[in-house]
Parts: sequence; C-alpha cells; structure tokens
Amino acid sequence: MKVVLSIAGSDSSGGAGIQADLKTMTAHKVYGMTAITALTAQNTTGVTAILESTPEFLGQQIEACLSDIPCDAAKIGMLPSADQVRVVHEKLTKFKVKNLVLDPVMVATSGSSLMKDETAEVMAKLLFPISRVITPNIPEAQALTGLSVSTREDMEKAAKELGDTYGCAVLVKGGHSIEDACDVLYEEGEFIWFNGKRIDSSNTHGTGCTLSSAIASNLALGKSLTDSITSAKKYVADAIESGLNLGKGSGPLDHMVNIKS
Repeated sequence: MKVVLSIAGSDSSGGAGIQADLKTMTAHKVYGMTAITALTAQNTTGVTAILESTPEFLGQQIEACLSDIPCDAAKIGMLPSADQVRVVHEKLTKFKVKNLVLDPVMVATSGSSLMKDETAEVMAKLLFPISRVITPNIPEAQALTGLSVSTREDMEKAAKELGDTYGCAVLVKGGHSIEDACDVLYEEGEFIWFNGKRIDSSNTHGTGCTLSSAIASNLALGKSLTDSITSAKKYVADAIESGLNLGKGSGPLDHMVNIKS
C-alpha cells in the first residue's frame, strides 16, 4: 500500500486539516500518517483558539513516522511559525521525501489568520524549492507575489513568478476570485488549465486541504502531476456536489462520496 504523510493542523470539527487529509487519503486507498502542527478549536463558523505544537515535538512526530514507515508522498498544510517551517525542512530533507505537495495555508475559509508574519517568507525560501507542486489560492498567490490577481492572465503571471523564482510547479486555484473554478498549473515554462464548474454551494470548508491531499495521494499512486490534479479536482467537485450540509457556517465536503455503497 502506498503511504502519504500529512503535516498540518487539526480541525476539531473534522472538515479541514489533518482530519480532511486522512479522510481523503482513505478515499484514495492510500495509508495516511500525520504530524500535527497545531490543535485548533474550530467549526464551520470560524477558529476560536489555536495551540501550536513546539517545533521540537513537530520534528519528533515526523521523525517517528519516517524513520519507521517511508512515505511515497507528503502534503504540507498549516504551518503557523517560521521555526516549524525550519524543522519540517530539516526532516523532509533528511528523509529525502519526494512528491511534496505544499498548500500555503495563510487564512482559514472563515477569514481567521493561521500564519505569523515572517512564516510565509521562510516557507517560500526553504520549502517551495523542494516541493513537487505548491497550491496557492488567489489571496495566497497575491500575498506571495505582491501582484493583483483578478483575471486568468493575472493567475498565469503569478504562477510563473512563483515557479521561476523557486523552481517548483505552481497550481494557482481560481475558486476564490475568478468567475469559474478553473485552475492553472505552471510547470517547466508551460501553462496547463484545468477547467471546473462553479458549484452553487456554501459548503466548501476544507476545500484546499482536500485538494492538496488528493493530489498527494494520486502522486503516491504513481500518476503524473497533470493526471493527479485532474483526478483531485473531480474528487473535490464530487464531494462538494454531494450536498453534505452540516453546521451553521461554511460546511464540510462529503469526503466519502466515492466509497459509499
């Protein structure tokens, strides 16, 4: 069985973070391991408290996993501090982890900040260059590049700037500010667009976490990056369209949509 490691925060309500990653990995029939960067008290309406793992303990979690069970891919989500970024880089480099999918989570769907000021800069410097692909949404792409992103051409420009600067593939996700749910991949000087329909649903809590862990799962299964993204987008669309309706705010996806009897 293929193995995927998730390095991310815990969502107590189960819709995003570690919980969403494990559900997604199970749905893709890969074995999921975790290293928890923070505990959050959150639900569909927002994040009310965050308790960070110390960098030392985060490193110990990663070491415990990878020294015993090597992974075929890894996904990184919420990293609240620069010191956590540094220890993640140290451990992933030590164990030569391949197929790293990095979702630069800066703000929760509810609008709560999940990253300290210097963390994004350190993340870009240390983790982007060792990533197979990074998956910023439009607000994150804007924050990382300083560019205004409101059109498809802007998305391509932001993706190219990040890809050329850090030497990784970049998937800029259009779901936040563009009229449709189309994403653009920039890899080795070329653009590939992935079309997607906008689904009329407010239940999108954990969409970014789910997409990135689905991409990582597909990479672990041996698919190309393009095929992994195509499969992951379909999985996310199906999980939204399934119509799971929980909570008073932005509800979670139906992660089990493709394994229901």
